[in-house]
Amino acid sequence: MHLLKPYAMSLENRINDMIKEAMRSKDKDRLNALRSIKSAILLAKTEKGASEILSEEMEIKILQKLHKQRKESYDQFVQNNRVELAEEELAQMKVIEEFLPKPMSMEELEVEVKKILLEVGATSPSDFGKVMGTATKKLAGRVDSKILSEKIKEMLQSIQ
Repeated sequence: MHLLKPYAMSLENRINDMIKEAMRSKDKDRLNALRSIKSAILLAKTEKGASEILSEEMEIKILQKLHKQRKESYDQFVQNNRVELAEEELAQMKVIEEFLPKPMSMEELEVEVKKILLEVGATSPSDFGKVMGTATKKLAGRVDSKILSEKIKEMLQSIQ
């Protein structure tokens, strides 16, 4: 008897299934967000030098890029008093967030940055580049790079 290994459904397959569900329920915002994710995945897969199967890291980068685009659009629409368009972007942002890893709390971030500071042997703010490089790799997708950068600078300043 042959036992199948448990198979984790790829992001693309999950998106395709959810698109069908959104079409059935006539959820326009959800459908638009899911289609934009699918489109971005297909674009990434057809880029020169790309493989047929995307790594989980690549999928997260794609989702983060889409989320950032929605956030920037949302901010612009709010700034220009375009409430209906801002609400659309916000709804799509929420759908994209469903696929992103759970963001770290500030306490978790501080603990991780302390570990990285010790690991890298950082002793002054001039070690920022080494710390940021390591932290970006370890915490990819779980924290915004701007927040990470600020936290590292703050903690490096406190070492002195």
